[in-house]
Amino acid sequence: MEVARIVELLKERFGEALVEEHLEVVDPWIEVRREALVEICRFLRDDPRLEFNQLMCLSGVHVKDDLLWSVCHVFSYTHRHRLGLKVVLGTGDNHCPTLTGIWPAADWHERESYDLVGIVYDGHPDPRRILCPEDWVGHPLRKDYVTPSTYNGMPLD
Repeated sequence: MEVARIVELLKERFGEALVEEHLEVVDPWIEVRREALVEICRFLRDDPRLEFNQLMCLSGVHVKDDLLWSVCHVFSYTHRHRLGLKVVLGTGDNHCPTLTGIWPAADWHERESYDLVGIVYDGHPDPRRILCPEDWVGHPLRKDYVTPSTYNGMPLD
């Protein structure tokens, strides 16, 4: 199915929950409201016309200042189409609903996004750090992150 038709189906069902769309690019994507993310993703997975049965990736991005994105890319093995979804967050409002109940692969992706960028995935079954030690301070892929000179008495330079 053409990505424009996929977006039409989403607009028919979710209306104002779709904020923005960029379809004429190599990796087409839409911005969705955080409150509707889980419902939209469940529809993308379960509707037989769409069957987005694979979460390809999920990433956190610190765009600038207090602007964060949670971005995921989904794919349908059945219909061979793909789509990106973006949720806009802030550093002071860095919560996003988990997608682990829809695509179990989101588990590690969301942990990495939390660990490196600081996005908290509400409802995640195991919200621990995955790359940095549990007592690490900060999120290394944030633009305002300052690398410490030592960790537990060991130099980091």
